Amino acid sequence: MKSPYNEMFDEHGAPRPHYETFHTWLGNQSQALMSLKRAEADLIFRRVGITFAVYGDDLGAERTIPFDQVPRIFTAKEWVDLETGLRQRVTALNHFIHDVYHDEAIIKAGIIPAEQVFNNAQYRPEMRHVEVPRNIYAQIAGIDIVRAGEGEFYVLEDNLRVPSGVSYMVEDRKMMMRLFPDLFQRYRVAPVEHYPDLLLECLKSVKPEGIKKPNVVVLTPGMFNSAYFEHTYLAQQMGVELVEGKDLFVKDEEVFMRTTRGPERVDVIYRRIDDDFLDPLAFRSDSALGVAGLLNAYRAGNITLANAIGTGIADDKSIYPYVPDMIEFYLGEKPILNNVPTYQCRKAEDLAYTLANIEQLVVKETHGAGGYGMLVGPASTKDEIARFKENLIKHPEQYIAQPTLSLSTCPTFVESGIAPRHIDLRPFVLSGKTIKMVPGGLTRVALKEGSLVVNSSQGGGTKDTWVLED
Repeated sequence: MKSPYNEMFDEHGAPRPHYETFHTWLGNQSQALMSLKRAEADLIFRRVGITFAVYGDDLGAERTIPFDQVPRIFTAKEWVDLETGLRQRVTALNHFIHDVYHDEAIIKAGIIPAEQVFNNAQYRPEMRHVEVPRNIYAQIAGIDIVRAGEGEFYVLEDNLRVPSGVSYMVEDRKMMMRLFPDLFQRYRVAPVEHYPDLLLECLKSVKPEGIKKPNVVVLTPGMFNSAYFEHTYLAQQMGVELVEGKDLFVKDEEVFMRTTRGPERVDVIYRRIDDDFLDPLAFRSDSALGVAGLLNAYRAGNITLANAIGTGIADDKSIYPYVPDMIEFYLGEKPILNNVPTYQCRKAEDLAYTLANIEQLVVKETHGAGGYGMLVGPASTKDEIARFKENLIKHPEQYIAQPTLSLSTCPTFVESGIAPRHIDLRPFVLSGKTIKMVPGGLTRVALKEGSLVVNSSQGGGTKDTWVLED
């Protein structure tokens, strides 16, 4: 079996040109020093409160995400190609969301079956004919990218609801600069620290009509959420208020924040709460996290929600296979970034193929996230496969299947020293007046040998992502 694409080394074992300087530097570092630096990073992250809740972890509910000191490096050209493809994809996804809540042209054209949209749990009929600023629904998108084969990029997943992880991208860079400042004298690495400024600019650019100086807040479900550090971090870095549902109220279809100086109008909410919990009058009546009447204020055009209610229809895994068609339909262009080949188990022939070849496939729940609700066939036991087959037969419409990609590897510092580990990349795309990105993203690494699951919730770690400026 052919080895996966190695980010640092070519097929002959020689360092790739853009890694040569780093490879020489790494060869001069002792394992004792690298271990010391890793412990220092863990201590600093813990002191600052950069933790993540790992549910079901025997070591405790809160821990730091393991940080690896070996960066993942992109050339300037690689990044330009990747960024161009990401801009194209997110533009098409925003067109699609607007379309399914308005003209339904892609459905009428027979490209996407109506039942795939209207029977989808992520489709929100409450959003039909609701106008949103600039027709942008996903202001913040986290697109999961993998490299496989001879080094080709593939989109593994689109995250448009409440994508997380960007704070770790910024903090990983700060940590690398603190631990190894000499490396940044040898490389010209494009900065990522200005992401919060770009985010605030993006949020202000989608303010409701008629508002000159928009008041922006970050809405969090609270301190027990796994990504609470990120919520507080982004609010602090943007210089805006971090609020919970109880801090806001709606009056005359306008949203206000309770302050010691009295009510203060809010114009843009960067919400980190799922649709179901946003408004107990419109969605789940038992939600204590949202704001009663928020949907009415939204429909009246008096508040902007980022991301919009109903964006989940475009990142559901049952819709994912149609994204290349969306790009051609809305933009008249060929997709720059390819999807991973996908079998839709709701189709009889795809289900039959999946059941017959499940040992070689990755099977995912269409609504699953965080690495949960999936089966990695080659790494599963016979009992696990048998149980998954039962679920597949009972509810085929809830699953898709994909070939097990041999994700690219990057040298990683583990207990035994430097060893290859599988990685992916989550770049963050901001859509406002224009589409903007910082050069880089969150590189996630599967720390267990042979594992393909990079999710932090499943014990994965992170790396700093470098995009070279020359």
